[in-house]
Amino acid sequence: MELTPAELTVLGLVVEQPQHGYDLERAIEQRGIRQWTDIGFSSIYYLLTKLEQRGLVVVGEAPPAAKSRRVFHATAEGRRVAARNALAFIAEARPTPLPVLVGVANLSLLTAQQYEQALRTRLVQLETRIAAVQAAQQARTSAPLAAREVFSYSLNQMEAERQWLTTRVQVPRDQES
Repeated sequence: MELTPAELTVLGLVVEQPQHGYDLERAIEQRGIRQWTDIGFSSIYYLLTKLEQRGLVVVGEAPPAAKSRRVFHATAEGRRVAARNALAFIAEARPTPLPVLVGVANLSLLTAQQYEQALRTRLVQLETRIAAVQAAQQARTSAPLAAREVFSYSLNQMEAERQWLTTRVQVPRDQES
């Protein structure tokens, strides 16, 4: 059973320990998960429902005092599927959909000036994102290995893109093909 990155992220947090939606939101915020994924608060319950329907999580018995607080627990199958998908996500070099490549593939629609300005705009945004991820990384100095690795990989990817952008915006127009 294949999971989306968002499903694996939520399931992985539930595998770590049983949680309800607000616990998951807090963990996502505290670990800086939004620096590298697009899981909004409203999608947490949607993802939990999908995982429950697939038999990967179950709702535990709520204490009588907890009104509608549904605590989700990973099933044995959920643990197996999460581990299998985590391994595949790490080991397999899958194509990553990048909208920037769609834009670049359509350069014939733009002037050279529009392209250069778009690259400069992207570079400024990337610099801001790098600073935000570095701040999040520094705020979590005692983060677990998984979080440190996510920050390291993300920053290296962004640094590579910054390097590419920096060389592209410096290309003299008479050298462009």
